[in-house]
Amino acid sequence: MSYFTKYVIFIMVVFKTAYGFSDTGPELNNNQDIDAVLQEWVAETKAVCSYYSTQNRILYTKLHQIQEQLKNAKNLEHQVTLLIAKDQITEDLKFNKLSEVSDISKIRYLKGLQIIKILYEKNLSLDHHFASVATFNEINNISNPNHYPEFLQLKENLNSNQDKKTGFDLSSILGSNIYTSVVYSIVSLFSNTNVSKSEKNADMKEVECILDFTLRMHNELNTIYFETAFLQKSNDNIMLELEQLFIDFTKPIKYNVPLKECRNTDDWDSVRASLNQYLLEMDKVIGDGSQRYKAHKMQINLEFPIDRLLQFITQYNAFIDQGSKFYEKFGIMLNSYENEQQCATKIPLEYNKLKENISISIEKFNTAYKPVEINGSKMKEILYGINEYD
Repeated sequence: MSYFTKYVIFIMVVFKTAYGFSDTGPELNNNQDIDAVLQEWVAETKAVCSYYSTQNRILYTKLHQIQEQLKNAKNLEHQVTLLIAKDQITEDLKFNKLSEVSDISKIRYLKGLQIIKILYEKNLSLDHHFASVATFNEINNISNPNHYPEFLQLKENLNSNQDKKTGFDLSSILGSNIYTSVVYSIVSLFSNTNVSKSEKNADMKEVECILDFTLRMHNELNTIYFETAFLQKSNDNIMLELEQLFIDFTKPIKYNVPLKECRNTDDWDSVRASLNQYLLEMDKVIGDGSQRYKAHKMQINLEFPIDRLLQFITQYNAFIDQGSKFYEKFGIMLNSYENEQQCATKIPLEYNKLKENISISIEKFNTAYKPVEINGSKMKEILYGINEYD
């Protein structure tokens, strides 16, 4: 069996098993975790490096033997034969170098495509998550006493019992303002001579927890809303970056469908077909020694978007770290209400639900949305199959 035949068999086996090729092209499995994809990326890159290292050692051994034979060769015909063999081995070494770089590029591209698909699903989940944590109306209902029936009843009683000669009415704008509304109501309650002291105390008792909770937690709840809106906007920007990355990624293989449309129509078979066609052409060009420049260019076309993916992962990690810190802060803010036990019966259910959602969110940021772990040594393994501890 010739060396080239062995090489072709190796490539077919590797890309049909380790790299996830089917008869129609590379599989894009969305059920895998990014960490698992990275581990496969490392293992497959190292397998390719190991294969070529073994083949090159054999060739270098043969080359050394030929050089030793050339020193002692007396017959011209024998010398010519040895020189031809030497040139062939030199060509094989050059071919191996180009093929090794090409195979590593293929691995990086395939795994990169899987990671893009997984990251897109994560970002869609994040978008849904931010939208469901709390809307402005929910926050406003929780943090403004004007949305509590007990407080509205108190205001209505005050309006009906106040001294029409000395009293005054708040405008609709100031009446909806949490601070002016509360101050006005308290002043009106205790200055109203038409209501007995015991009635005033009873009315105040009815709304004291509502007033205490809304006045203490108003700023915190609004901060959670606006910072969640900021995170959602940041996630929108991350999504746009990811969609552009997909365009850059699939441009070399001439797949021109946007990521959103590809995902919604489940068009990954077309991506596989386009990629498979490109890789087959690339292998054909590599096998033709006269087209090495074209082969190098095709390889660069695969390499560039992968480098962009690694840059995007850094951006994604920073966003997830930021989101995690925000939600940890939200948890502290929501747990800061010191009269929660005394006012448990008056605190709205939405507040407890929000606390529960924030707690779940913190867990999600540490699991489902967690940063992609690529440190210095892992990066070397991914790019070159090099392990510092080997």
